[in-house]
Amino acid sequence: MLERLLTEQRNPASEGIDARPTEEILGILNAEDRKVAEAVAAAIPQIARAVEAIVARLGRGGRLFYIGAGSSGRLGVLDAAECPPTFNVEPGLVQGVIAGGEAALARASEASEDDPALGASDLEARGFGAADALVAIAASGRTPYVLGAAARARALGAATIGISCTPDSELSGACEIPIEVLVGPEVIAGSTRLKAGTATKLVLNMLSTAAMIRLGHVYGNLMVNVQPNSAKLRDRAERVVAEAAGVGREQAARLLAAAGDSVKTAIVMARRGVTRDRAERLLEASGGRVSEALRRS
Repeated sequence: MLERLLTEQRNPASEGIDARPTEEILGILNAEDRKVAEAVAAAIPQIARAVEAIVARLGRGGRLFYIGAGSSGRLGVLDAAECPPTFNVEPGLVQGVIAGGEAALARASEASEDDPALGASDLEARGFGAADALVAIAASGRTPYVLGAAARARALGAATIGISCTPDSELSGACEIPIEVLVGPEVIAGSTRLKAGTATKLVLNMLSTAAMIRLGHVYGNLMVNVQPNSAKLRDRAERVVAEAAGVGREQAARLLAAAGDSVKTAIVMARRGVTRDRAERLLEASGGRVSEALRRS
């Protein structure tokens, strides 16, 4: 069965790559990588459905989980780990689960991916429930660990999203919202850390970033949930306030201090000419969305 998967096929473009000069090897890799963005673009309607489902769950107090094995699992853990520092969300809001646990992040744990019951139990150990959203990741679309987790999540009534790189995959059938990014055969047959891994990373970027934009963590194209708890982040927070409010850096620093170090509050105070208390109430009534707070009467 494995030999029929798109991700396991041999790529004619890389035939004889082992005998090619280094620059030619790199050229082949680069040419294949250029196909990834097009494959992701073709999946945007499904990615958009997934974002809407994630936003709906997070907006009602749910959480977002990624689950995968091997490279797919590591990519999920990576995206989850980047959400708190990027968008200042609680660490538990976006979680990454990998077959084999934390040890598998640094060392392959291939055997654990063959157990569907383990995928389900690893989700349950995190308290996963009907209010949450699951993004199940498997380039092949057939990893038992991931399929077990998807089946459990769907039985619970959670939102289920499946990312795979093969057409009509088992994972697509197991999830409410299938995302199939068809990047074609890899340069090295079956090495799904290449194009499939790149495609997965791009899709995860889109899911988490678009969801956080929709949830109000971005104003314009500026990160407005910056928490200035280091010199670098304070500098960034002041620059964001200065740009968003149209004031100088010194005034931005004063606004930020007066706003209790809240970038969003400082922007609303400056743009609306209101006190901190009024700005906070406007933001609360707007679900934390700066654009809406600036329009609200």
